[in-house]
Amino acid sequence: QVQLVESGGGLVQPGGSLRLSCVASGSSISNYAMGWYRQAPGKQRELVARILSFGGTNYGDSVKGRFTISRDIAKSTVYLQMNSLKPEDTAVYYCNADRTPYLYWGQGTQVTVSS
Repeated sequence: QVQLVESGGGLVQPGGSLRLSCVASGSSISNYAMGWYRQAPGKQRELVARILSFGGTNYGDSVKGRFTISRDIAKSTVYLQMNSLKPEDTAVYYCNADRTPYLYWGQGTQVTVSS
């Protein structure tokens, strides 16, 4: 069992930056593919970024070049650095831990990009 707690969301102006954190407990994050997903009102949940157990990363097309996922295994924490934020980045951001057949989700953190 893995518990995930996200933090770092909030209100930011267009062009600004935020860093989200996801703290995991119950197992080492090096054993899982750790991901950030987001869901805007009326839309499906979509991949933002993932970091695989061996350290490789992949990103959703809409965030490439603006967002960076990283991890600190010793701190059991995964980060999402978000730069050049746009209003369309507004959503609830969720952290997940994936090790098939096990999949765990955090409770989400709201990110609002607005002037």
